[in-house]
Amino acid sequence: MQANQFSWLNFGIRFLIAFLLVFITYNPAELSFYHWALTSLNDISPVKVFAGLALLIGWVIYIRASLRSLGLIGISLALAFFATLFWMIIDWGIVAADSVKAITYIVEFILCLIMAVGISWSHVRRRISGQLDTDDIES
Repeated sequence: MQANQFSWLNFGIRFLIAFLLVFITYNPAELSFYHWALTSLNDISPVKVFAGLALLIGWVIYIRASLRSLGLIGISLALAFFATLFWMIIDWGIVAADSVKAITYIVEFILCLIMAVGISWSHVRRRISGQLDTDDIES
């Protein structure tokens, strides 16, 4: 397989990294950076600062790549798409609207999907249309 080929495995890896980034940052199970480091701000250590910076770097990479790839219109469409899907899940009674924990997990999962699509979109667009981004052209 060529280095510039894109597959479901490539998307899965990007999704897994987004999943880890989102759920390590915060999750309702209280096993997250937020619960470990940010609820006790008067107990700052180099390990907490290092972990926070590593997470921040991951967020910046994903958000920046998603913004460059999808743009504001694409991100707005992705949010609208997943918000409507979320609305259907609530409307059909699959998840109770008053279940804060379940809703938090769903919202975080949707965020992972948007981030994974955003960081993968240039590859998907190239496969669909055959068009290259200027970053893809070698000198």
